[in-house]
Amino acid sequence: MKVLVLGTAAGGGFPQWNCACAQCAKVRAGALPARTQDCLAVSGNGQDWWLLNASPDIRGQLVSAPEFTPGPGRRDTPLRGVLLTDAELDHTLGLFVLREGGGQQAFAPRNALDALRADLGLRAVLDRYAGWTWTESLPGKAFDLAGGLRAIPVPVGSKRPKYAGQSTVDDTWVLAYRVEDPATGGVLVYAPCLASWPEGLLTGASIAFVDGTFARPDEMGAATGSSKGQSAMGHLPMLGPGGSLEALRRHPGVRRIYTHLNNTNPALDPDSAERAQLTAAGVEIVPDGTVLNC
Repeated sequence: MKVLVLGTAAGGGFPQWNCACAQCAKVRAGALPARTQDCLAVSGNGQDWWLLNASPDIRGQLVSAPEFTPGPGRRDTPLRGVLLTDAELDHTLGLFVLREGGGQQAFAPRNALDALRADLGLRAVLDRYAGWTWTESLPGKAFDLAGGLRAIPVPVGSKRPKYAGQSTVDDTWVLAYRVEDPATGGVLVYAPCLASWPEGLLTGASIAFVDGTFARPDEMGAATGSSKGQSAMGHLPMLGPGGSLEALRRHPGVRRIYTHLNNTNPALDPDSAERAQLTAAGVEIVPDGTVLNC
């Protein structure tokens, strides 16, 4: 299985367009690399590609990736569909950009499918352009992907997107995915939104992309002056007691990579003390455009 890292930043990208924080300023000055919003692509045969989430930056991400070169027909594309972890805007707005991709499939948790239809109106818009197929990702139920891969949804959270705040449904809103390549035995885990650490999440994994939104529990409040922490946003911090790095240390045989990095996260800076802690634990932050074999 080939894994293409299209983007690694949290909502808004890095730098954020309306942010003058020190880290965003470093990107504008060329001292840190820019990052587009989180998105992966996977393929079992190098011809049939599947997106894991569809970021608002998807056009630029696909155009910059040779793997997504159209052809041989004028409108032929190697893109076969999208697996959505949730209905958050930074994971779904890219679907609007893909509106003319007829015959695509979209998989998502039931609550996300309902929100995209009733609250965001996205499904009605896309269905007027081309024939998308919308399928519920049932927790624990494997399904096949064209190109020889198999996906297994894993429930990891119940946080609904802000635009669906009127919903009274409290069960699964957020999934992770295990993508398996039966031909090679490779297993990719993609979990960009973790409110807590699920036991067994990385069992049998070869490569894992996990939620790296925030480094510390007080990071968002310190940056914004707000009392609303990242726990209310559904993101487990990397560091500190109960943080995700603590869990990742228990899996030294897995290639562990943080994604969905917020602009406030000091680990974005390779020279930071926070990045040093990750490196010492064997955990990575990779640049956009990285290609992995799983």
